[in-house]
Amino acid sequence: MTDAMPLETLLEHLQILAETSLPLWDLPPDARPRLINVSENATYLVEAASQKWVLRIHRAGYHSHRAIESELAWIDALAHDGKVRTPGYVTGRNGEVIQIGTLPALSDPRHMVLFEFVEGAAPDETGDLTPGFRDLGQIAARCHDHVLRWPRPEGFERMTWDVDTVFGPAPTWGHWRDAPGVTPERAEVLTRVEAVVRARLARFGKAPERFNLIHADMRLANLLVDGSDIRLIDFDDCGFGWFLYDFAAAISFIEDDPRIPDMKAAWLDGYRSVRALSAEEEAEIDTFVMLRRMALLAWIGSHIEAPEPQALAPDFAERTVGLGADWLARVGEVSA
Repeated sequence: MTDAMPLETLLEHLQILAETSLPLWDLPPDARPRLINVSENATYLVEAASQKWVLRIHRAGYHSHRAIESELAWIDALAHDGKVRTPGYVTGRNGEVIQIGTLPALSDPRHMVLFEFVEGAAPDETGDLTPGFRDLGQIAARCHDHVLRWPRPEGFERMTWDVDTVFGPAPTWGHWRDAPGVTPERAEVLTRVEAVVRARLARFGKAPERFNLIHADMRLANLLVDGSDIRLIDFDDCGFGWFLYDFAAAISFIEDDPRIPDMKAAWLDGYRSVRALSAEEEAEIDTFVMLRRMALLAWIGSHIEAPEPQALAPDFAERTVGLGADWLARVGEVSA
């Protein structure tokens, strides 16, 4: 959240905005919003006596109106294709899906989207995760197959997840060097990691069958399972990136979990049940894991006012260095 005010104050204003904006949709008079998540956006569960919805109030300046339209276009296309179940959304009284909310206390208008509530729960992350990762692999492969044959609408606009937007002069989530715990000694290791990631991905290339539209946050937390029904939610970070970044995103924040080899094997098994993946591509997966981990380190630094980054911050840089050093020992340094 980028507004120049304490997070607690901002959330008070956004709560008022959520409450006063509900009449933009044809909802029951007893509908009430309750904050359930704060990250790039503020997300609210809207509850009435007989129905629920999910309201997303976008962070100012993160996505343009056209970019949000493009996200919704992909959600629609995936649902129409029938390969991936996605959440529906609600059109406002004015016939527009994206509503604009204003409040005197907020300097910028806010884009808002009201999604249909989806029954179900994310897979349990405390037990055997291999079935969930097999599902993630299958869903990722279906998404990737879909985008290779989907004619995107004219003017389609989404963010990019590549080396430049993680390490470049204006990174999307800030500079990893500014994150808490990045001492000069740790920065020396991470600088080497960055150099090797850059070199390996330059060789890997951006052919469309490798680099295209991706979900970019396809974690178990973004699957809703209700019996045999599995839906993929939260496309807010979708954009252009390497297909294998979707695996790296799947293990966000737990890259050093001892269960990762089993999760990776399950994801690959699920993926290959739908779409071919070469040995060369598989060999580069850990490069994408390091790219994502470095992006998350930067994200913690640039979002430190929020509860989740604060909880992760104390040892995240140190653990990232450990992951990076182990990876460098396996793949080697950049050739002179």
